[in-house]
Amino acid sequence: MTTLFISDLHLDPERPEITRLFGEFIEGEARGADALYILGDLFEAWVGDDDPSETGAFVASKLKALAGAGVPVAFIRGNRDFLLGEDYARRAGMAILPDPAVAMLYGTPTLLMHGDLLCTDDTAYQQFRVQTRDPRWQAQFLSQPLPARIAFAQQARAASAAHQSGLKDQGTMETITDVSPATVADTFRRYGIGRLIHGHTHRPAIHELDVEGRACQRVVLGDWYDQGSVLRVAPDGIRLDML
Repeated sequence: MTTLFISDLHLDPERPEITRLFGEFIEGEARGADALYILGDLFEAWVGDDDPSETGAFVASKLKALAGAGVPVAFIRGNRDFLLGEDYARRAGMAILPDPAVAMLYGTPTLLMHGDLLCTDDTAYQQFRVQTRDPRWQAQFLSQPLPARIAFAQQARAASAAHQSGLKDQGTMETITDVSPATVADTFRRYGIGRLIHGHTHRPAIHELDVEGRACQRVVLGDWYDQGSVLRVAPDGIRLDML
């Protein structure tokens, strides 16, 4: 009995070896899981469900087969694939969860997030997030021709890289792009749950915390840029590993 968690795969045609690794993971270990949760940034960029990319089609076919084999697949949108919609989710056989969402894992209620909502010290990103999550902005964006949307995504990636470069120059990269401890503590208080699993920061670790005298656990998933990363949750404990 094991439930698997992955995030931040950033699948992209420019990194086919990681896409192959994902396929092997889905056809291998994931087939024996109780469920698979993907906590955002499955793709490097997503400009709409009408994008006929080979990577998107490959991923949908693998996840659909997994769901067809009896393994439920759940997905939380990330900051790179927040436009992934219900049409693609149906093609992939997965359920889209809100961010955050609560899952009961072998008797333990667990809060699931992509993780970007916890990085409140990065005010520039949070402003961008509010803008791009507005349904009116999304409707206007998705109404544009596909080439225009692809060009926008490329510009957004360049702007993000420039923003992070600026933070490095200022010496604030490590703190600004990580979670805010105060926001993490407030999140535990608000939901009254002792375990949180998220991705986004690419800093895989299991943190044991004390929140107002209550033992809490924050699990950060790893990215898939150079290798795979998976969290295995079982009735007798959890394990965070590289693939």
